[in-house]
Parts: sequence; structure tokens; C-alpha cells
Amino acid sequence: MPTIIGVKFRNSDKIYYFGPKNIEFHLGDNVIVETVRGQEYATVGQKNTEIPDSEVTIPIKDVIRKATEKDTKQYEENCKREANALKVCAEKAEKHGLKMKLINAEYTFDRSKIVFNYTADGRVDFRELVKDLAQELRTRIELHQVYERDDIRLRGAMGICGRPCCCIDCQKVCTKSTVKMAKNQNLSLNPTKVSGICGKLMCCLRFENDYYVEAAKNMPKVNAIVSTEDGNAKVIEVDYLRERIKCILEKKEGIEQKYYANGEYTILTKPQQEENLSIEEEQALEELNKMEANND
Repeated sequence: MPTIIGVKFRNSDKIYYFGPKNIEFHLGDNVIVETVRGQEYATVGQKNTEIPDSEVTIPIKDVIRKATEKDTKQYEENCKREANALKVCAEKAEKHGLKMKLINAEYTFDRSKIVFNYTADGRVDFRELVKDLAQELRTRIELHQVYERDDIRLRGAMGICGRPCCCIDCQKVCTKSTVKMAKNQNLSLNPTKVSGICGKLMCCLRFENDYYVEAAKNMPKVNAIVSTEDGNAKVIEVDYLRERIKCILEKKEGIEQKYYANGEYTILTKPQQEENLSIEEEQALEELNKMEANND
């Protein structure tokens, strides 16, 4: 079985596999590798591991070497140069009247190329900008247009949950969340409640959706009638996480509200129709649908 190591590049938690070239690596070691962009400085995120031949889908390149102290100093120097390059690019873009928002600049390890990431509402003709930058920075220039989630992933940000945003912390590929997922999870349709810093629907909606869909198969919906030890009751709230429902019961003494856990009730009837939305909820839903339509 071949032996591989996994490495991470900055601004990404995704693991890329390389051959260790008979070198023993440990977590946190720094390495120099060859990528499609050129030589890159990376950090070991998975130590030497044997994997089955069936898991090797493409030829795996070997690392060039374990990073030396000199390599680390060059990487740190590259980071310092990137700040100046970003400033130069911003000045040149303003000079050419280009409507673009620069995100960051990244030199390849050997400084053979620098990549500028930016966002823009439409297509940007940056041909003259590239010429100016090449003359000023004396290296190959690439400009990549990215989207809102990429902006957050590259810059880094904290979500409303207090943890790093999903696109930074645990999401290898940005995929689409939908309004239906918010509905599945009984969340408010208020866009400010279900959208992230990037302005798109929160990624965690997708991560948690499977659980809610599965839980909903065995639980009633709001307005359903259930049979309980206390008599028939109407469901007014469904708590998928605690696996319980809140019901109202009509008694001689009046109306009583009570919680029942799964297994403590039997579903008798389903609601005839969904509860009508308020004007505010309809407006929020319309805004969310527009957000979903523009969701990359």
C-alpha cells in the first residue's frame, strides 16, 4: 500500500495528499510542494499514513522537501510583500476606474507568480491593470474573481454561533443552502436570522438539514391532532432537537398546555393546510427566495 501525507495550505482546511519521499513527517511540520500554481509552502495536517491502492485515484506527487528555516523566512517575507502588492493593486485599480473589491494577494513560494482575489458585481476588464502590475511587481500576475463566501473564507470571520464560519472551519466546498432547509428546521423566515455574514443563506442549514428531515418523518406537524394519555390534543410546537411536542388540551377547567416526548402520543390527523403566513412573513419569504435565486 502506498504511503501518503496530507497537507493544508493557508486559508483552507482542505487536505491535499502528497508522497512523503521516505521522510517521516509529523503534524504541524512545514513542507515545500509542487502544485498547479507552482511551488507552495504548506503545513502537514496528516502524518505518514498507508492507504489502499483503491483510494489512489490520480498519481500522487512527492513533496519537494521538508521546509527549512530559510524556507520559513522566505514564506514570511512573501507575506510581508503581499500587503504592499495589495496596496499597489488597489491604487492601480482605482486609477483605471475598475469597480472591484480586492480580497487578498498571494505569492507562490518561489515568487514566480502573485494571485489577486477580488469580488465584483459583473465582469471586469483588467487587461490594462495586469500590464501595470506586471511592470510594477516584476512577476506574473493572475486575478481571480471569487464570490461572497470565498471572501469570508479567505479573510476569516466568526458566525453568530460564536464559531468560525462553516466555509472556513468545516466546509471543503461551498454548496447551496435553500429556503426549504430553513422551513424544515422551523426557523424564522427573517433573512437576518438565517443569512450569514456573506449575505447568503447560512451553510449550517445544509449541514443540519438531514437530521431534521429524518426527525420529521416520525413527528407530527403543527396543527396536527394527537392522542395522549390525557386525551386528544392539538400540536402547537414541534421540538426536533429535544424530540418532543407541545400541545393544547381542552379540559373542563380550561385550556392546558403540555409537552409530550416521542412515544407518549399517537398521531391521529394531519393538519388540513399550512397555517397562513403574516404579511411580514410573506415579505420575508419573498426576500429569502430572491436570496436563494442568487445563491452561488
